[in-house]
Amino acid sequence: MIYTVTLNPAVDYFVTLDSLHFGEVNRAKKEHKAPGGKGINVSRVLKRLGHESEAVGFIGGFTGGYIKDAVEAESIRTHFVTVDGDTRINVKMKAESETELNGTSPVITADNVRDLEAFLQRLGKGDAVVLAGSLPPSLDKTIYTRWTKRLREQGVAVYVDTSGVPLKDVLSAKPSFIKPNHRELAELVGADIHTPAEAVPYAKELLETGIENVLVSFAGGGALLSTRERTMVANTPKGVVKNSVGAGDSVVAGFVCANAEGMDLPEAFRFAVASGSATAFSTGFADRERVEELKQQVSVTYID
Repeated sequence: MIYTVTLNPAVDYFVTLDSLHFGEVNRAKKEHKAPGGKGINVSRVLKRLGHESEAVGFIGGFTGGYIKDAVEAESIRTHFVTVDGDTRINVKMKAESETELNGTSPVITADNVRDLEAFLQRLGKGDAVVLAGSLPPSLDKTIYTRWTKRLREQGVAVYVDTSGVPLKDVLSAKPSFIKPNHRELAELVGADIHTPAEAVPYAKELLETGIENVLVSFAGGGALLSTRERTMVANTPKGVVKNSVGAGDSVVAGFVCANAEGMDLPEAFRFAVASGSATAFSTGFADRERVEELKQQVSVTYID
């Protein structure tokens, strides 16, 4: 079974305006809301790709209730630990440019953490866990590290998609897979990285820590996948970008899906890249038909 963990979910409130004027009353041209959080996004994409998963994490208040209801309305199983306080609201405004206002997270207590850890301790060989997204300020930044180490000892495949200190720290726990974008990789290793070729030596260094797969995304500039056996690059399909929300999460979902279906590594890489593009080129999330179509445009080249 696939489990996605979102420790800092949000209600994403999308607002479109003709123009944004600070210090004045602004009226939305259109609006919509959606359950947000990287792990939740992965579950929603997996569902569209034909795979079941269970969304796990912390929720609170009326906003948390909305997230639970919205995710379960898509026939996705959930196991959310309820906390005091309201799950945050992130406002995403699109006018002449895009502006985001992210809300504050509720406090997660030690008891809340223990409740979720008790659930994760039930998992074992054959299961896969996706640890994705930022951490609430009330949580220790080493929590992904502790959980990854424990899950790996239980025989669970662990996919990690985060950034900053949590990403740097989790390397020592040897997750099965990490997916930094090129900016996150540059921050991690302290170097300027703009192309897949520039990322190669750093990806290989990360493999030496014990990680099995390092996938680095470059948006429209392609992607790099480095494993202990091979390193390869892939191009990005051509299309008009309509939606940047969830494209990286779709890459993760695509790779998890491909592994669950037993695709070989180059095919899994192509499928993951196509999944990210299918979301970027649509107003919602990727669906299987569009992914299979875009995959035909993705070529993989070995560089060692």
